[in-house]
Amino acid sequence: MKKILVFSLLLVGSLSAQRQFTVKVPDGVAFKAESIVSEGTKISAEVYTPADAGSKKLPTILMSHGWGGTAEGLRPDAMLFAKSGFMVVAIDYRGWGNSEARLVLSGEKTVKNGKLTAEVKEVREVVDPIDQTTDIFNALQWLQGHARCDTSRIGLWGSSFSGGHVVYVAARDPRVKAFVSQVGSMDQRWVWKHPQLRKQMFQISGERTRGKMGYPEPGQKFNNMKGVPIMEKLMQYAPIEDAHRVSPNCAKLFIIAEKEELFDNREHSIKAHAQAKGIKKLVTIKGIKHYGIYHEKRKEAQQLALSWFIEHLKK
Repeated sequence: MKKILVFSLLLVGSLSAQRQFTVKVPDGVAFKAESIVSEGTKISAEVYTPADAGSKKLPTILMSHGWGGTAEGLRPDAMLFAKSGFMVVAIDYRGWGNSEARLVLSGEKTVKNGKLTAEVKEVREVVDPIDQTTDIFNALQWLQGHARCDTSRIGLWGSSFSGGHVVYVAARDPRVKAFVSQVGSMDQRWVWKHPQLRKQMFQISGERTRGKMGYPEPGQKFNNMKGVPIMEKLMQYAPIEDAHRVSPNCAKLFIIAEKEELFDNREHSIKAHAQAKGIKKLVTIKGIKHYGIYHEKRKEAQQLALSWFIEHLKK
């Protein structure tokens, strides 16, 4: 007879419970909270559809937030897209927002009478591009079985850090027919360039592999951004190398801020656009720095994205 182990977990730190939440939507938009299982962890998905669409399949936009953001911050854009005839899915990465988190062993574990008892801890609010892009891939897989999704018309929307994610994912999944990358960061290998930072990264990652150091605590900031990065993951992450691999038939829109202060546009979206093949467009929003795309020029960015998706997913 096969022995069955029953797992009893003693949690160290707060485990994110499945939250019941509602979202106030405008007339003409319907909302539903869903869960997507990504590598065994439930991530939160906010699903928006036109209220009058019946049961027909819809062109679909999958939205992912940038460094330290959550799906809540994407709601104004998601509702606009849904009101214009799209099914929209905005996700929280694992360990962020309403999503559950990966659990890691943090203390002793014992097995008694076939029952495993262990002390575990959540990994919350860390920035890991490999985990995050894996969550996007799994959301794409989830969409394949969704009754309302027209799987032949799926687009990605990403901003800032996830402006690079959409390039990375589209280069590896030909089911992506269009994407919008706004103020996208396309190369995280800057961790190599500063000798002191590189030395610190090697020390921390080495101690983590030896079990001498865990993951950063939630709520911490890196510079002015919420979420401490896993540096050893950043050093291998460069979507700029993938721009030329995206299918020529995937419609690629890059939106940049004229006065971008966080990185050099010429080494990020401008370079990605130049290397991309086939259907592509580069638009500069005048007079703003990086965060202006979420404030004074948000409506302009929304309309650029909406027009792109209408042209390449709806028509």
